[in-house]
Amino acid sequence: MPEETHVLTASPADAAADWTIAQNWSNYTPEEHATWDTLFARQSRLLPGRASEAWMRGLDVLRLDKPGIPDFDALSDRLMKLTGWQVVAVPGLVPDDVFFDHMANRRFVAGNFIRRPDQLDYLQEPDVFHDVFGHVPMLADPIFADYLEAYGKGGQRALGLNALKYLGRLYWYTVEFGLVKEGDDLRIYGAGIVSSAAESRFALGSSSPHRIAFDLPRVMRTEYRIDDFQQNYFVIPSFDELLRVTIETDFSPLYARLKNKIDIPVATLLPDDRIITRGSQEYVEQRQ
Repeated sequence: MPEETHVLTASPADAAADWTIAQNWSNYTPEEHATWDTLFARQSRLLPGRASEAWMRGLDVLRLDKPGIPDFDALSDRLMKLTGWQVVAVPGLVPDDVFFDHMANRRFVAGNFIRRPDQLDYLQEPDVFHDVFGHVPMLADPIFADYLEAYGKGGQRALGLNALKYLGRLYWYTVEFGLVKEGDDLRIYGAGIVSSAAESRFALGSSSPHRIAFDLPRVMRTEYRIDDFQQNYFVIPSFDELLRVTIETDFSPLYARLKNKIDIPVATLLPDDRIITRGSQEYVEQRQ
């Protein structure tokens, strides 16, 4: 994701110019594979009825022949046939220009390491479970796959416009922590939610967060926090609409307008917001 979350201070010696490395699937230990299996089983039981139909359909792409952590080569073969995407291994967080170049060319970067067994519920840096279990099912959806490619190309343009702050918020509130309306219900599709047992429950079941109808300029002005549950979620009406808005918007004048406006603090509601559920914010108050 843009901004500081995709920056490393030095390139590992074994990484290529595009920061990719070999996954080295055979080097994973039985304990690491068991950690994946534990997380996979837990989330797979939890997400039906919570995750979007598109994400649930895409989950099948992760059901490979080998046990444990997916082999990126086999995974990429399946994805390529569905949407033209592939998964490439990187040693950790990568620079923005590298991140956008991969995404614009339908390559999704994923860390090749997995959390320890005592870190099942939280890890600050995204690992292979977050990157693959969280993101890859949506890459199997043709519409969302097109959205991510468009986002990558938009990121390349934003680099020259000093606008990554705004584009990073779009990624955060859609790709990582997005909700979608399906019929009369809300469903989760953001990787940061679907890869977390606790936030999968919180995002839909808690009365604490605000849930606000998606509006592109509003989202791009809204700050976020990276260290706890979200205080507000944005709800798209459909993936078709998300893609349409992304493709049809001229972002250059939008960035210029946003630079003349103040940022919107987390949990702030505006008079013209279309509020789906007004949150009590009791979770944050209890944590203070």
